[in-house]
Amino acid sequence: MRWFWIDKFIEFESGKQARSIKNVSLSEEHLHDHFPGFPVMPCSLIMEGMAQTGGILLGESHKFKYLVFLAKVPKFKSHRPVRPGDQLIYTATLTDAREEGGMTSVVAHCGDELVAEAEIVFAHVTEEDAGIPKGVNQKNVVEVGLAGVLAESGINE
Repeated sequence: MRWFWIDKFIEFESGKQARSIKNVSLSEEHLHDHFPGFPVMPCSLIMEGMAQTGGILLGESHKFKYLVFLAKVPKFKSHRPVRPGDQLIYTATLTDAREEGGMTSVVAHCGDELVAEAEIVFAHVTEEDAGIPKGVNQKNVVEVGLAGVLAESGINE
């Protein structure tokens, strides 16, 4: 994970559910081109925020023993555009967690309004299968990032 599409966690119940926030700001570069004169957060980035919330929930449930990769999105539905000034609240529920991966159900709201919903399947992959060169610790990207996000959120690991 190179970019975080969540700003902080507001709830984190290990192995069960997590809620995170993404504040959408006009200062984000992608909004300047999507679309000129009518900035809208791309659905792919909303989906990424949902996947990051769910993936961290799954990864933490196994104490980050595995690399968590998005495997597929069997369901995604967008209900309305997200604009600068909106605050997205992602709620991820862990519906299945196994040694080989897991599944989350995630909804995104702005206030009380449903913005998007998804089911996301994740796979646990070894560094070798992921093609990560020996000596590169990819886990640190998520673990260090998560520690920072949780610390800023006031949630203890």
